[in-house]
Amino acid sequence: MTALVTLEDVRAAAERIRGSAVRTPLLSVGGPLRAALHLKCENFQPMGAFKFRGALNMLAQLSAEALAAGVITYSSGNHGNAIALAAQRVGTRAVVVMPETAPQVKVDGVRQYGAEVIFEGTTSLQRKARAEAEMRARGLTMVPPFDHPWIIAGQGTIGLEMLEQMPDVAAVYVPTSGGGLLAGVAAAVKPLAPRVRIIGVEPA
Repeated sequence: MTALVTLEDVRAAAERIRGSAVRTPLLSVGGPLRAALHLKCENFQPMGAFKFRGALNMLAQLSAEALAAGVITYSSGNHGNAIALAAQRVGTRAVVVMPETAPQVKVDGVRQYGAEVIFEGTTSLQRKARAEAEMRARGLTMVPPFDHPWIIAGQGTIGLEMLEQMPDVAAVYVPTSGGGLLAGVAAAVKPLAPRVRIIGVEPA
């Protein structure tokens, strides 16, 4: 069975985003001697979240024709901001479909990076349907929030950095949500350190 995203995909993504995405610190926050806890501070990324890694990795691989036409995504916040900033960096236009209930600070962030905002409904399915309709009507390229190999490989660069910063890590706890970050970290960590436990975390 062929892996959707390989270690080599993640390594290539790391080279692709080097110099734009921040190599974030792994900070100790204490804990018992045999259970020290460290946090990977992705809030230090240019737009404040790990989503920038995947967004930049995907946009950097689009054809000249696709970049000339522009990109579109659907997001309630961080992914939209990541796409808007990545689009600014690579010189393309971006459209972000956001919920009518999106926090103003997230909307302002997307617009600050130069992207167009469209409001649609309150659910992810409503946003996705509108984004797909706009994509077809305008000839844009869809950049999914999590379920694309290039997005997953970009997020996986976090796993590479963690192993370099803390080779003896025993377990990695990863927010689950859509699964892009979790899949990417697993794709990077498991081939290099099979002993490491990777645990997805969801709110109760």
